[in-house]
Amino acid sequence: MKNDIRLAEYLATRRSVPAFQMCEPGPSREEIEAILTLAVRVPDHGKLAPWRFIVYRGAERARIGDALLAMAMEKNPDLSGEMQAVEKTRFTRAPVVIAVVSRAAPHQKIPEWEQLMSAGAVCLNLLMAANAHGYVSNWLTEWFAYDEGAYPLLGVAPGEKVAGFIHIGSTTFPVTERPRPSLTDVVTWVGGDE
Repeated sequence: MKNDIRLAEYLATRRSVPAFQMCEPGPSREEIEAILTLAVRVPDHGKLAPWRFIVYRGAERARIGDALLAMAMEKNPDLSGEMQAVEKTRFTRAPVVIAVVSRAAPHQKIPEWEQLMSAGAVCLNLLMAANAHGYVSNWLTEWFAYDEGAYPLLGVAPGEKVAGFIHIGSTTFPVTERPRPSLTDVVTWVGGDE
């Protein structure tokens, strides 16, 4: 088995870019299909594909932003002008936003937890596939991922849940590193050589 130095280098420097730092160009429909083809190559016990995608592009993103702003204003009529602008631009920060929707459900052999983790794996694969195509990406949830009242607007069906919204685009900002956990804080060794 050979070492894949390029993959190791990529993983050592992989970094999300904030959605508000994204700009055009975004991936074309063909590129999105290629990205999604790579994204679905995840562990999936039972081959259930317990997730699906919703791709938001073009003017539809602004329409959704307007509707999310209206929903936010219903919940908080005193929302500041700055926060109103944030709500209105939730889907227009990046040229493409892809929802990863979990369809995890009770199953006689496959625990729901494993189905949920498969959706999480799809989110990470989607980030990496976008990067492999030369784009920056970010995995966000935001309040509307957890508000079932927003689901009809977003195209999420009853019984489904949002695993994440993957924002994809380009950037003119430098991609900077952030602190990572120390292995001594997150690793427990059991057995083996000292």
